[in-house]
Amino acid sequence: MTSAASLPAPPLQRFYDLNDLSEAGDEVVVAAKPAEFPALAEWLGVDAVERFEATVTLRRLSHSRFLYEAVLGADVVQSCVVSLEPVASHVERSFTRTLHLIPRHPRGRKPEVEGSGILTLGAGDDEVPEELESPRFDLAAPLLEEALLGIEPYPRAEGVAFKPPEGVAEPPKESPFAALKRLKQGDG
Repeated sequence: MTSAASLPAPPLQRFYDLNDLSEAGDEVVVAAKPAEFPALAEWLGVDAVERFEATVTLRRLSHSRFLYEAVLGADVVQSCVVSLEPVASHVERSFTRTLHLIPRHPRGRKPEVEGSGILTLGAGDDEVPEELESPRFDLAAPLLEEALLGIEPYPRAEGVAFKPPEGVAEPPKESPFAALKRLKQGDG
């Protein structure tokens, strides 16, 4: 089991204190510096990162809830799964998250909970707010997650198709049901 203290730091971090967010909101550009590209490429599992930038818009929804909207653009280089040639890819993602700052409570005292304490979600509630214990929030963490989701898992160079090696016989085109029929008839 790995503890959170032993995990390596993410390759990109940009902290923002949500307590400083005004009612008007804020727009923050998060862009990786060229010196951060190698660590970012290793973390994303690609050969190289050539650009990684996003515009993050923050809005206060209430005293303890915030809206995080981002438009991410990244240019990466991956190896083709067939030819191993470099393949340039562009990742473009737009997403929204709701952040909920959980109030801190003195040690030993539990917060008073109204109702049963059971959280029930309606049919359309696929987005649950991300709970934060501190107003100091890393704006880059959701960007890294979305970039990872947006990267092509099996990149191919243009015009490249997989061809089986010479001398490898193709499997028979017989239906699996034909083999079952022979077994049932006692021919197998």
